[in-house]
Amino acid sequence: PFYRVHVYSLTLLFNYSIFYFGTEFNTDISGGHICSGYSHFIGTGEFGNLSKQYGNVHSLFIGSRPAVVLHGFKAIKEALVNKGNDFSGRAQDLMVNHAIHPIGVVLADYSSSWRERRRFGLMTLRNYGLGKDSMEQRILGEVNTLIKLMEQSLGTSISPQLIFHSAASYIISQILFAQQYDYEHDFTKFFVGVFLEVSKIFNGRWGMLYDSFPVLRNLPLPFRRAFTLLQILSENKTTRVGDGSSFSEDNLYSLLLDFHFAGTDTTANTLLTCFLYLMSYPEVQERCQKEIDEVLDGKDQVSFEDRHEMHYPQAVLHEVQRMADVAPLSVFHKVTRDTELMGFSIPKGTIIIPNLSSTLTEDGYWKDPHHFNPDNFLNDEGQFIKPENLIPFSAGPRTCLGENLARMELFLIAVTLLRRFRFIWPEDGGTPDLTPQFGTIQTPKPYRMKVQLRPTA
Repeated sequence: PFYRVHVYSLTLLFNYSIFYFGTEFNTDISGGHICSGYSHFIGTGEFGNLSKQYGNVHSLFIGSRPAVVLHGFKAIKEALVNKGNDFSGRAQDLMVNHAIHPIGVVLADYSSSWRERRRFGLMTLRNYGLGKDSMEQRILGEVNTLIKLMEQSLGTSISPQLIFHSAASYIISQILFAQQYDYEHDFTKFFVGVFLEVSKIFNGRWGMLYDSFPVLRNLPLPFRRAFTLLQILSENKTTRVGDGSSFSEDNLYSLLLDFHFAGTDTTANTLLTCFLYLMSYPEVQERCQKEIDEVLDGKDQVSFEDRHEMHYPQAVLHEVQRMADVAPLSVFHKVTRDTELMGFSIPKGTIIIPNLSSTLTEDGYWKDPHHFNPDNFLNDEGQFIKPENLIPFSAGPRTCLGENLARMELFLIAVTLLRRFRFIWPEDGGTPDLTPQFGTIQTPKPYRMKVQLRPTA
């Protein structure tokens, strides 16, 4: 294939971008000086090093375009919350904008039509039961499917990746399409497979390459596969809407894609991180199960309201979210008008990168910022507390639409499975690797797990 023939040339291009854009530049942003920039092809750890050298507000290049990185809770809150209207735009020249057109709500620029679509999305979630018993029952119904699958694999090692992605996909699909398919149904395999493959392209190096070097966009490189798959999906849309609205058939199709991406990838990857850590820290798993048994004694199933009595499991699930760091750089923002932030003047149209990772390990906010420790979410009396700077779903006007649904899914799925099963790292699995695979959406490295019935199940 073409991209294999030219892999050497692309490697040189990568190295060139890191060298050229890694040199110090002197940029005057409307009178304010923001220091030094580096290539787009770096992880959040490097961003942390930059902040130590240049401060919590600094610049870098995305290809040839300068952007501003926000590091630490104070800077991010000031921009996204206190000055939310100024910092709630979206960059409009990225791969996802070109692949999904017209855009739905996540990638839409800050405007009256964006507000209309967001209100519609929130209304849709509420109308279909978010925060109500009906939503709990949908989630718990899907958990029963998970239980049956795991019971069929007792004593053997299984790969949880497709299982958790299918479960998350099914839950959001019931809301979006009012239909449910068996895990082995052709539609399920195709639909989940498309979203996994497209997400991998968007979130990986090829997506970054597309965003950073526009000259490559028309070449037959692997990122073209995402366009092909989304075109196949779009050919099957049948939605119709009336006049008098900013919505169109394509708008609604894009909104469905937004909901499905947001409602599947982040939830599935958080669940994968959850059970990876529970197997790596069996004493934490056992303490969770002890408290779950005590709170649910005499009950047939868990309720979302039970979370108020489960202080330690709640602490564990939130610590998992902290360690999972699923969306390390959020979705890039854009300044909607000339504004000022912490002494810097930033012109309209500047790309803003909120380094959410920096808030999750920030000194002074956590008891043990650099290690997995549920005590980060417990007070001296052992009661659950949620620090203000845990913002895995971002903050301000652009906070994730599905945050409440994701929290409900994570709690109900994890608690139900922990009540019934014990999860064990396979003897031949080597040492658990807790380092996530970096991308727009981070995911644990693939792993396998063994499932055993608990004596009390």
